[in-house]
Amino acid sequence: MRGRGRKQDESEVDLTPMLDIVFILLIFFIVTSTFIKENALDLTPPPPAPPDQPVEPKPTILVRISEDNLVSVNGRLADIGSVRANIERLIAENPDSAVLVQAHPQAKNRLVIRVVDQARSVVDDSVGFTIDQVS
Repeated sequence: MRGRGRKQDESEVDLTPMLDIVFILLIFFIVTSTFIKENALDLTPPPPAPPDQPVEPKPTILVRISEDNLVSVNGRLADIGSVRANIERLIAENPDSAVLVQAHPQAKNRLVIRVVDQARSVVDDSVGFTIDQVS
């Protein structure tokens, strides 16, 4: 009769170590996710000017990238390393100039991005980007 009155021992699982691991993983993912920030080129066109005001066009420095990945600054062939120096020289002659990067659709993206980066390092706010019209 003694055995009937005793409660059977219930086995319990200790969840404390599992909760510790879950919190450590949660903290790890939160900390690592805050370091991932992607920077992209802003290629949005500016808003159109009001039709009642005449717009004076700025003098433009044309940096053209051909389908053969040849870079020219205002019609003069340039090496990728000398694009920045050419733009700086032309900006020194005419400080109000804007830079327009015109790339052929078959040009390498890496080259186009390097040219745009070099142009933005000289004049940050007045760099435009366009694609050649292929006929």
